[in-house]
Amino acid sequence: MAKGASGLLAAFLHHRALRRWQAIAERAKTMRLSELRQARHHAAEQRSVLDQVLYVADSRLMLPLIGSSAIQKPLHSDWAWRPQLWRGPISPPGVAAAETKTSFGDEVTLFHDCRISELTVRQLRNTRESDLAPFGLRMDVFNFDGSFLSLVIELPSEAVRGLTRKHLVRMNALVDTENRVEIFARLNVRHGPNAEQVVREFPLGAEDVTLEFDLAYTKLNEKRVEAAWIDLIFEGAQMNQIVLRDVTFSRRPRAEL
Repeated sequence: MAKGASGLLAAFLHHRALRRWQAIAERAKTMRLSELRQARHHAAEQRSVLDQVLYVADSRLMLPLIGSSAIQKPLHSDWAWRPQLWRGPISPPGVAAAETKTSFGDEVTLFHDCRISELTVRQLRNTRESDLAPFGLRMDVFNFDGSFLSLVIELPSEAVRGLTRKHLVRMNALVDTENRVEIFARLNVRHGPNAEQVVREFPLGAEDVTLEFDLAYTKLNEKRVEAAWIDLIFEGAQMNQIVLRDVTFSRRPRAEL
């Protein structure tokens, strides 16, 4: 009985608050500026809390499930991984006027050389039936006065454990762009004081992208491999919206000839 009364009281308070804000919205064009300023302050405070509730609710209620590790990987893969940014919610979920070296989660960092940043980066919730990743990353690029824009993805220690020149490292990505943009992926593997680099280009305009980095043609010192990371480099990204709906990595030994 108490639970039912509590539910009725909550519904009553909710409707009363809703009616109050509807009345304020109707009067906003004619109320005194001092009163309007106070109403705006109160509305901004409530919007901040409501945005948090909506973000958490969307994260928990929508598919695919948060933390999903479902990855399409090649046969005989000995490692596969989806970075945290595409796997679970990060805090804060977005940044406006994003500065260089801004981190998103533990593994993704933004780099650019803009004097004035007109770049907004935000994690979004994937909702399409075809999506395997719970989250995506959206970049809104307006005027861009810099010479480079990149995302650096740090690969975990498991990616380089036992890594040899016989391995193929594979990257899969789902990309949506408002306008066509050139995107390059550069695999960097540090071994001792040196680093090997392998560069691949995204097919222009492609949405479902698969790239393979063949280590056979590098001078990798297999006994001194320490770390690896991916640079995603965006050329001519101004006045564009770029959405990376999923990014995954895997590796497999090359078939012996």
